[in-house]
Amino acid sequence: MSGHSKWANIKRKKGANDAKRGKIFTRLIKEITVAARAGGGDVEGNPRLRTAVAAAKAENMPKDNITRAIKKGTGEIAGEIYDEIRYEGYGPGGVAVLVDCMTDNKNRTVADVRHAFAKNNGNLGETGCVAWMFQQRGLIQIEKKGITEEELMDMALEAGAEDVVEEETEFQVLTAPEDFNAVRDALEEAGIKFIEAAVTMIPENNIEVTEEGIAKNLLRMLETLEDHDDVQNVYANFDIDDALMEQLSE
Repeated sequence: MSGHSKWANIKRKKGANDAKRGKIFTRLIKEITVAARAGGGDVEGNPRLRTAVAAAKAENMPKDNITRAIKKGTGEIAGEIYDEIRYEGYGPGGVAVLVDCMTDNKNRTVADVRHAFAKNNGNLGETGCVAWMFQQRGLIQIEKKGITEEELMDMALEAGAEDVVEEETEFQVLTAPEDFNAVRDALEEAGIKFIEAAVTMIPENNIEVTEEGIAKNLLRMLETLEDHDDVQNVYANFDIDDALMEQLSE
């Protein structure tokens, strides 16, 4: 598992996501609004919107919030217009970082993202400088309870998944982006519970970060970016030893 996945799991266990539910809702509402604006308000006919609505429901977002976000996207009610922007750069230790944003003020967002990189010994780069190191994939994380790898593999591959990877505490089902909804739906219908399910960017290779100072700056930079109101997702290609990761997360 990549260091970024480890970091996300540690924050999840500590309840950080619950403490920031308002932030999560804001991100999801933006995604629903933009997805509806781009592909229409029909959830079944708009794969991106369908994925966003499923993520919102998984976070127990009220139905009224979802409906309003869709209507803002389709123009049925007034709402903000967001631009989608991806920033790329290198964090401490040469770690490649992608930052996906939705913003109504590009100048504010780029200034804040650049500051987060610079403050932690990173550098914001040009478009395309690190994106080639990542591949877009559907990722479904499942706890290793009540199901074997063989059973999950049979179900997932039959539904159209590309692979199932066993990690220490979970299984990861990988799909092509266009097959994500079908695989997620099939597993959900089979009664499988998800830790998380999303279309994400997965690095082809990870950089080992072993120095405490570099690791501390890197995690601080990622957390600063993730906490920014305009940032939707942050991806990075690093790995940190479990013991060091736990130490830094205390």
